[in-house]
Amino acid sequence: MPSWSISHMTMRNKAKKILVVDNDESTINMYKMRLEHAGYMVKAATSGRQALGVMETFQPDLLTLDIRIPGMNGLETLNEIRKNYYALPIILCSAYGEYKLDFKSWAADAFIIKSSGTEELVKTVKRLLKEKG
Repeated sequence: MPSWSISHMTMRNKAKKILVVDNDESTINMYKMRLEHAGYMVKAATSGRQALGVMETFQPDLLTLDIRIPGMNGLETLNEIRKNYYALPIILCSAYGEYKLDFKSWAADAFIIKSSGTEELVKTVKRLLKEKG
């Protein structure tokens, strides 16, 4: 095996893990592509219930969470996650800024208003994971 493959696999094993929870496939793909490009390992869930299941096996270092997801909405999911994963950094992502004023959203570590760009997302992820760059 070439040496670059071994070092690449080692880097991959040390990569921080991010769970993206959103019901919109294009948003998931955009976040996944950008975060993987930044060096993170990314998994996705399309509902709150699915996210809770993925959390147990994937054990993410950070979570991005849309508010308007089917079934258990993002704020309810946030509440459930905080019961068992109090210290897990969570970024609420929504196209609706008024949710930022909802006291239930205050349990999150950051709130990002969705846009066509991912610069703020990556910057916030790095800040919450205390990484440089």
